[in-house]
Amino acid sequence: MTPSTSPSTTPTAYANSPDSGEHWSKEGAWRVAEGIHRIPLPLPMDGLKAINVYVIETPDGLTLIDGGWAIEVARDLLERCLRQVGYGFADIRRFLVTHVHRDHFTLATVLGHEYGADVALGLGDKPALDLLNDPALDESPFLEVLRTAGAHELAELWAAGGGERPDPALWLLPDTWLEGDHEIAVGTRTLDAVHTPGHTPGHYVFAERGAGLLFAGDHVLPTITPSIGFTVPPTPDPLGDFMASLIKVRALPDLRVLPAHGPVAPSSHARVDELLSFHDHRLEQSLAAIADGPATGFTVAHQLAWTRRELAYDELDPFNQGMAAMETKAHLELLVARGQATRSDTPGGVLFSAVPVSG
Repeated sequence: MTPSTSPSTTPTAYANSPDSGEHWSKEGAWRVAEGIHRIPLPLPMDGLKAINVYVIETPDGLTLIDGGWAIEVARDLLERCLRQVGYGFADIRRFLVTHVHRDHFTLATVLGHEYGADVALGLGDKPALDLLNDPALDESPFLEVLRTAGAHELAELWAAGGGERPDPALWLLPDTWLEGDHEIAVGTRTLDAVHTPGHTPGHYVFAERGAGLLFAGDHVLPTITPSIGFTVPPTPDPLGDFMASLIKVRALPDLRVLPAHGPVAPSSHARVDELLSFHDHRLEQSLAAIADGPATGFTVAHQLAWTRRELAYDELDPFNQGMAAMETKAHLELLVARGQATRSDTPGGVLFSAVPVSG
């Protein structure tokens, strides 16, 4: 995920959350609304530090929005924080998982199968699970995404650092597939399940209009821009999908943002506007970068600045270099969809060329 350069937000590394008065990743079960607690769980190998799991109390038990990464330290912390508010794993009746990425899905599916809780996931993410469970898969499918972005050496680095076949035990199929926009009863609450493809094809946000809340997953993040293009199997135009989904969420009432990463934020409208503006500017930069000749996402990524500190591409670590190459490719694919660029598949990766402006 790419840190936003928006001046109106505090950097994620320093952001406190209003529900806790502490850094947003500080351990605890923080009350964000009546009957709703935010529990930050740790992430390995990730500068974001934590993922926020939201616990909704109902007369019949708990519904959790997202589950965390299936690592022992996260599982232990979730159990400890649930005890703070008088519950345990056996009280979980349902997981509403915003999308299939491992920091959201894997602990949910493990606990769901152990304790009989229903795990719900967007149907658009089924191809990813099918791929991750394919017995013929002999390497991480993200390596091929890097290669199509022109980042062959990075693919080799990723493979050497843990690009082996995914563990099928962490990628069990959900009990319920979410499809289309619909209402979900959670105790006495009603959540609008809103399909927001882009970050992944099956991403969902959950809006409780009556309480003015948006469980935003990775779709609307308050201090960073969600990564685009980091999904398998690849989709033709992930950034176009993401921006259309942002406009869809902008049409909802202005809601308090309960994000998967970062502090609780006051206005979904304000943040959506910032995200759209960020990507419009990035598209302009990407188009300018291919004006002088064909280039891959990897090549164009070298010409852009990264993070709010405006780092050069070579200053990023290999993981974030890969994310940046994939995200840049997504911007170039949207330029193709808009008729501003062309693409051609080559052994070295997809090459993009600017369409000459007539007149």
